[in-house]
Amino acid sequence: MSRLIAVVDDEPDILELVSLHLSKAGFSVRAFPDAGSFQKSLASSLPDLVILDLMLPDADGLDVCKDLKKDSRTAHIPVVMLTARGEESDKVVGLELGADDYVTKPFSPKELVARVKAVLRRQDAKTVPSTVELAGGVVMDLNRYEVTVNGRKVDVTTTEFKLLGILAERRGWVFSRDEILSRLWGEEKSVLDRTVDVHVTNLRKKLGRAGRLVENVRGVGYKLSE
Repeated sequence: MSRLIAVVDDEPDILELVSLHLSKAGFSVRAFPDAGSFQKSLASSLPDLVILDLMLPDADGLDVCKDLKKDSRTAHIPVVMLTARGEESDKVVGLELGADDYVTKPFSPKELVARVKAVLRRQDAKTVPSTVELAGGVVMDLNRYEVTVNGRKVDVTTTEFKLLGILAERRGWVFSRDEILSRLWGEEKSVLDRTVDVHVTNLRKKLGRAGRLVENVRGVGYKLSE
């Protein structure tokens, strides 16, 4: 499903130009000529990002941004400010209110689209879970490359952690030895199929009773129990 971008600007030409380029980039777009119509729309649907002009006919864009960030329902929505006001003080206030980026008119539509994509990538990175919980009390900390079993830290190697991570991507799915080899070591010719078996054996031992999660599918490879 494509991301929904709300564009709030009182200039029809700007609305049309920005909407056109965002649509070409694969986004869904809703255009609003004023703050009132945009704020009413939030009752029925929330956009993934807001492009917000500061000089609107019925409100100051800074106040609109402030209201978005104060409401727990909309505080997570990233805001890119679009305005002819290029003074540094305006930029500072906007960013302090929680805006994620600031684009000054006149602007390049392609650059604006690139900034929208960059803000969304940063937003996605924030929401990626730092831990993955598996069955048997096994928890993977993706930031620290650590594994715990029922709260007890297990001293796994980086390769063992990556191996467990591959299997955890699709629980119940069988990964062949060749696929695991390719994911872990690329095109290194010196690495043998047997290497995967050795790492799996060591990983199972370290996980203790939870090692049963890693199942051998005879003649094919390995999977992680669901």
